[in-house]
Order: sequence, then C-alpha cells, then structure tokens
Amino acid sequence: MSVELSQPGLVLSTTALSAGYDGRAIVSDISIEASPGKVISIVGPNGSGKSTLLKALVGVVRVLDGTVSVGGNDITNLPSEEVAKLGVGYVPQIDDVFPPLTVKENLEIGGYLLRRSEIPDRIAAVVDRFPRLKEMMSRKAGKLSGGERKMLAMGRVLMLSPSVLVLDEPTANLAPMVATQLLEEYVRGFADQGSTVLLVEQRAKSALRISDWTYVLGGGRVVLDGAPKDLQENPLFVESFLGGSSIPK
Repeated sequence: MSVELSQPGLVLSTTALSAGYDGRAIVSDISIEASPGKVISIVGPNGSGKSTLLKALVGVVRVLDGTVSVGGNDITNLPSEEVAKLGVGYVPQIDDVFPPLTVKENLEIGGYLLRRSEIPDRIAAVVDRFPRLKEMMSRKAGKLSGGERKMLAMGRVLMLSPSVLVLDEPTANLAPMVATQLLEEYVRGFADQGSTVLLVEQRAKSALRISDWTYVLGGGRVVLDGAPKDLQENPLFVESFLGGSSIPK
C-alpha cells in the first residue's frame, strides 16, 4: 500500500508579526511567505530571533501583533495541536525526540492524531524515506547518532503527512558531511515533492545552496531578503553572513 509522506503544500505567511515572551517582543514587524515546492530559509546571527519566529508560527510563543496564516486560514495563536491538525509540522532544534523511548515508540507518538489502524502504514512510509531507521526500530532514541536522531525527529513529524514543514536548525551539532546530506537529500527533497519548507539554519552557505528565497534577520527584524544568487552578490550579506566569501558558482 502506497502512503504519501506529505500532502500538497500550502502557503504559510505572516503579516507584520511581532512575538515574544511576557509581553516583550523579540521579533517585530515580520512579513514572510513560504510557498509549495520551495525551500524558504531564514538566516541571521545568534540572538536575532529566528527560533522565536518559528515558535510563534506554530503556537509555542505568543503572537503580540500581526497574523499567521496557512492555506489562507488565520492560525494566529492557535494551540500547537490545532496548528498540527491544519497540516503544519514543526521540528524544534532541541527536545525533538523522546530519548527513553524506542524509534518505533517515537514514531507512534508522532501519529497521535491518527487512527490506530493507520499507524503501521504511516511508519512503513517513514522508514521507506529514512531506511536507516528500519533496522533501529527497537533502539532507544537516546542511543542514536546525531544524524539518526534528526531523521527520527523529521520522521515523527511526517507521521501526520504535513503540508508545511517548519525546521529549526536541523543540522545543529551534526558533522559537515551528515549536515550536507540532510539538507540536500531530505530537506530539499521535501520541497521537490511539493511540500512547503520553512528552514532556520545557522550554516548560511549550506542554506543558500538549497533555498529558493532567503530572509535575513537582525535584531528581531528582516534586514534583507532575496534569491540566494542575489544575496551572495550583496557585499553586506557576504561580509556579515558568509565570512567574506561568496558561494562558489
């Protein structure tokens, strides 16, 4: 039985969004758009508000002003579970799996909105996408390598066949070769299959290689945005985010 890993992508957008903690804005006046079949990346220095922005999109952090929409539906400040029901999958940078549980148990939890009878087919589809997990179904998630753990984290999200994938620093703490594979094979692959992908990534050069459009955050605001080929010709961007050297063409 063929089971799709994701549904046709939906547009995810924000309009003049401000969000933060205890009534204090960390990000302000953010307007972005991610569309089906595209990887939209968000880069910027540590502390610029990248993770806060993603958490606001998926209902983890309070939106103080502005709106978030997916597929034309206003999802501003909806609970995370309701956001997931509308087809938005979120993979956080940390706490992305349950270490004491097995790979299989983590995937089963990822399918918490499914009927029990649907779960085996969904797991089969996920391990078909991430074959390395198939031989590790009884292994504790806490015993996986960094790359395997991130595959499991994405697999958990894919259990619900999301239309939109929101990924926060998926290559954090991974070896360069593993990080490159994850971005180029899996993240880019999701978009090529029609999903909408919004990616926060600290490895700016790697992010630009797989992106269709990039937003640059600084001080909690969008300071630049554009196609990667244009950004890498912008002296300010190259000096600030690419270490003074553009991406080889």
